[in-house]
Formats: sequence, C-alpha cells, structure tokens
Amino acid sequence: MRLFFVMLAACTLAGCALSPPGTPYWDTHFGANARLALAAQVIDADASRNPDPVAGIDGKAAQQGYVRYQKSFSDPPPQPTFVITAK
Repeated sequence: MRLFFVMLAACTLAGCALSPPGTPYWDTHFGANARLALAAQVIDADASRNPDPVAGIDGKAAQQGYVRYQKSFSDPPPQPTFVITAK
C-alpha cells in the first residue's frame, strides 16, 4: 500500500515538472493555413466585376445534376441485394 502512495505522489509531482520551452517550429507556423486561405480569397478583389461567364458545365447538364442530387435525398436507400440470414 505504501508503494502505491509513493507512486501516486511521484506521478503527481511529475505533473508539476517544467515542460520544454515550447514548440518553436509549430509556433512559428501557427495560423499559416488560415492566412493562406484568406489570401486566396482576396487575391482578385475585382473578380465580382468581371462580366465574362465562367467556362464549365453547360446549363442542361448542370440542371440534371442538381435534380439528381435533390432526388437522392427524397428516394429511400436501395435495398441490399445480398442478405445473409441466420436460421
């Protein structure tokens, strides 16, 4: 029982020990991804004034894709085709 209390005291005192001076590499790069994301958003401040349409998917294909996406939430999930039952 005495050994238990000695070990408990040692673990408690170990929690009070000084930690290393920090993580200099992580601290210098803290927030870098947030700053990069912000810079990517403001890199072209005049993008909203550009009248040229974005080249990409045509309207009919986009509409069908959107309809299919919306329908995927209203349809029940398909039943499994392979079922194992225990008798």
